[in-house]
Amino acid sequence: MQIGNFFKGILVVSILGAFLSCTSDDPTPNPISYPTYAILGTNQTTFFDTIHEIAEPAIGEPFYGQNAHYAGIECQYTVLDDWMVKDEVSELEWLNSPDLNRDSAIDSKDKLTYSQAITYADTCTAGGYSDWRLPHIKELYSLIQFSGRDIDPASTSANSPFIDTNYFDFAYGDLSVGERIIDAQFASSTFYMNGMDGMTLLFGVNFADGRIKGYGLINPLNPTLEKTFYVYLVRGNSEYGISSFIDHDNGTISDSKTGLMWSQNDSEQGMTWPEALIYAENATLAGYSDWRLPDSKELHSLVDYNRSPDLTQSPAIDPNFSTTEIINEKGELDYPYFWTSTTHANNSPTPGGYAAYISFGRALGYMNGQWIDIHGAGAQRSDPKTGNAADYPFGHGPQGDAIRIYNYVRLVRTIQPE
Repeated sequence: MQIGNFFKGILVVSILGAFLSCTSDDPTPNPISYPTYAILGTNQTTFFDTIHEIAEPAIGEPFYGQNAHYAGIECQYTVLDDWMVKDEVSELEWLNSPDLNRDSAIDSKDKLTYSQAITYADTCTAGGYSDWRLPHIKELYSLIQFSGRDIDPASTSANSPFIDTNYFDFAYGDLSVGERIIDAQFASSTFYMNGMDGMTLLFGVNFADGRIKGYGLINPLNPTLEKTFYVYLVRGNSEYGISSFIDHDNGTISDSKTGLMWSQNDSEQGMTWPEALIYAENATLAGYSDWRLPDSKELHSLVDYNRSPDLTQSPAIDPNFSTTEIINEKGELDYPYFWTSTTHANNSPTPGGYAAYISFGRALGYMNGQWIDIHGAGAQRSDPKTGNAADYPFGHGPQGDAIRIYNYVRLVRTIQPE
């Protein structure tokens, strides 16, 4: 392992993280004509109940207010050459293929360790540019598309990845070397300190299953090796992902960069996903009645990756926001999962059974007979929309993700130009 590059990367991330969230105490709600850091939409156009796809619900009907009711800003991709794509909205330019050896086969040979990925970015001169970088997690998450479907472990043929394959090359895990179909994790430059009860984790986006998780740097299949990742490099718009908050002293906080207004307090109690939709659609606060449940990308914009329960004894959000404290499955003081309006669809007979959430506290998993912070504050996973968390005493999935079902809500609305 290239130790110098490893710690260089941590330093870069630490410096970058310091700028991922900043706050102004200016109480004046300045008009915002257009966001300077536009949060891209999720591309979810299908409607769901708690089990199936459904016809579009009307205002006042059950399941109104979900992601597909609020389309968001669409990506506008421009192909620059065979290997470069620009999103005209985010103003980010991407190397659009993880096929690093350019043999037209994306497989384990194209994966890199974190230190190798940093070297790759530092030495890349694609398109005649030398300012390529490994994207931070907010840049990388801008690419996710919730028109995708979570994997069928038995086959890749029926699966739909969570990225626009019209513009980006993608492959599932390399089964020929013992990887799982799910092993399509893409590396970011954002670290999580104190994950897995003290281990350093690297956040990544899995475009096979539509999640953000923190990953250990050791290969879980062979502890003598480092874990490897697929990589998309990025350049341009160094302001993407940087928020600027305004506290209006009326229970709301605006982000002048994104053009979104948020409730300063959360719901102060957990609820099922259908209840969360109703709660948000019926909310009135500070004279506004157009509040909604945020989609996954909107809510993710609030995560402050410089903050966490173990590092700063706080949730992973700007301190001007109030977040309810809970006692987690391990018996620790912690902070909730927060619902998004985004269904985390899958290829099962019940494709609409799960919705995405963002963890502003520890993202626990049950492994080796204990609960650990397996994926880190700032993870995006999914919970059943309804049900009983007691039915999942040891979590769910290969790493025992803690299932809560009764998650919390933070309201959002779009600031209308004046």
